[in-house]
Amino acid sequence: MQISYHGHSVVKIQTNAHTILIDPFITGNGQTDLVASEEKVDIILLTHGHNDHLGDTVDLAKRNGATVIATFELANYIESFGINVHAMGIGGAYDFEFGRVKFTQAFHSNSYTTESGEIIYGGMPAGVLLTLQDKTIYHAGDTGLFGDMKLIGDRNDIDIAFLPIGDNFTMGPEDAAYAVQLLKPQIVVPVHYNTFPPIKQDPQIFKNLVDTAEVQVLRAGDSVQWNRD
Repeated sequence: MQISYHGHSVVKIQTNAHTILIDPFITGNGQTDLVASEEKVDIILLTHGHNDHLGDTVDLAKRNGATVIATFELANYIESFGINVHAMGIGGAYDFEFGRVKFTQAFHSNSYTTESGEIIYGGMPAGVLLTLQDKTIYHAGDTGLFGDMKLIGDRNDIDIAFLPIGDNFTMGPEDAAYAVQLLKPQIVVPVHYNTFPPIKQDPQIFKNLVDTAEVQVLRAGDSVQWNRD
């Protein structure tokens, strides 16, 4: 299994049988190395519907026949485009062919703005716990720090966590470093920073604040390096 980061909050997981994309914001993402028209994907996981997370979901899903997994309201909206979806709720889990998905809470907002300026309400934002093979991946989505991260860490043996550090819209480096203490992952990757001026950050500041996990600062296209069995 290969897990790679592709700028902003885009994460790709490749197994022997499936390619999974989380929050595939590709077009308009100046930090990514991906080209939307060239991507092959089987499963798309969405944390919420903001344009910089839903991104190229509709086009990717239509072209590849991919299934989109999202919270209920967002899944219903995406289904209206003729796309195969699986709707879920916060706290709910489901065993798919490729692995187990569970949505956690996230403290943020959730909507999608159409080209005409219409704002589509997306329900609750979420984080995602994804268990594949023998690894548990936590993608926090866009969120502020919240105390129940301790419950997530206590109840799940998290191998890798993708945490936003951009501040302004989400946790900044200091709050994200505290979140690491609560979540107790083995590896943490900072995401959601430097894409736009309001979220400009130096990831080394975050790295220097974390002493309970291995921090891997990845460039777009880099893969997570596993240093343990």
